Amino acid sequence: MFVDEIEILVKGGSGGRGAVSFRREKYEGRGGPDGGDGGDGGSVILEVDPGLNTLSHLRYKNEYRAEDGHPGREKDQHGRSGQDKVIKVPPGTVVYDEKGSQLADLTEEDDSCQVARGGEGGRGNARFTSPTRQAPRFAEEGESGQIRQLKLELKLLADVGLVGYPNVGKSTLISRVSAARPKIAGYHFTTLKPNLGVVEYDDYKSYVMADIPGLISGAHRGEGLGDEFLRHLERTRLLVHMLDVSGSEGRDPREDFEVINRELEKFSSRLADLPQLIALNKIDLTGAKEKSVEVMNYFQERDYNCFPVSAVTGEGVQVLKKEIGRRLEQISLEESAVSAAEPAETERESPDEVVIRPDFVEREPEIKIMRLTSGEYVVRGSLADKLAEKTDFSSDEAVERMVDILRREGLYRKLKKSGVREGDTVIIGDLEFDYLE
Repeated sequence: MFVDEIEILVKGGSGGRGAVSFRREKYEGRGGPDGGDGGDGGSVILEVDPGLNTLSHLRYKNEYRAEDGHPGREKDQHGRSGQDKVIKVPPGTVVYDEKGSQLADLTEEDDSCQVARGGEGGRGNARFTSPTRQAPRFAEEGESGQIRQLKLELKLLADVGLVGYPNVGKSTLISRVSAARPKIAGYHFTTLKPNLGVVEYDDYKSYVMADIPGLISGAHRGEGLGDEFLRHLERTRLLVHMLDVSGSEGRDPREDFEVINRELEKFSSRLADLPQLIALNKIDLTGAKEKSVEVMNYFQERDYNCFPVSAVTGEGVQVLKKEIGRRLEQISLEESAVSAAEPAETERESPDEVVIRPDFVEREPEIKIMRLTSGEYVVRGSLADKLAEKTDFSSDEAVERMVDILRREGLYRKLKKSGVREGDTVIIGDLEFDYLE
């Protein structure tokens, strides 16, 4: 089954807990702390596998989690870090977060991106010694891994796309010019999924062709099947618009051309701007060659190159195949010329570069105060949340350290600014205390 869109939940592994331990060797009567750090949690990574061409292998599992970090041990033994969870995806996979923002565009064989970061391991008590705290009896908890809801969308990588109404011969053409073997039958919507084929048109020259399920009027808003697959045309550089010049379906090929182009324009302005060649198919049927002359004159007056072909018998196919290759070479030269003309010092994102967007556009405040009800305040923020998560609230010494850090960062000043009064309740993670002047 071809699957080109899927949603998954990814979870980075949690960091391991730091250890609380003290040396007890025979000749170390006052042995100091030797608790090791916990290991970092593994991350979830998407990685391109060129052998895949669909997302169907992810269809029956919608949650992926990396391994947790191992806890620290005595004698300064650090816990082992958790293993990363690597998810294989096909080339052309675009990654979106739960807000719809694009995180990455994975197109090349070596492309990969981290989509859920593993949590940091907690520090053992050996890390908290100081001149005034020589025997700390607390350690940090491990940090939780990042959790994300992702949408993966596959856009096939092809040089040229075949478009047109159902049953105009797109699948027959791609089966003739390549090794692709799509289902072919004499009824509409035989093709239910895009098909890719490698077309050799000259010595050691080739291009990739995509056969997209037939479009009809209203495809951009969900009519027929084409709207589900139009996105696959967005990466192509050239369109071959196939028309049934025989009139066997009772339609005018000129009108078909205008209808399909309107659908492309409504779906994406980029699709509407792609160069097009026109293939007038089914010239093997009675009277079709005569009709093709009139249709060719119509399109040539509008500066379109037309090619009468019969995908069934192969007539005219070789000419079309070589012209597609020639046009693609010309487009490549034009693109190279534009790139060469651009200022070298101007930095820009390469279309093939993996783009990974930051989680937040603006940095979250380290400490912020939120008023829940009259007399009740919650302390949040990047620093406050991290400290609360990594603090062992069963240890008075650990809680004292957390509050001391927040106090130095302006906690009490911000509480006063928020209107807190003596006796009000202040909540930090699992800790609740009464505010005292």
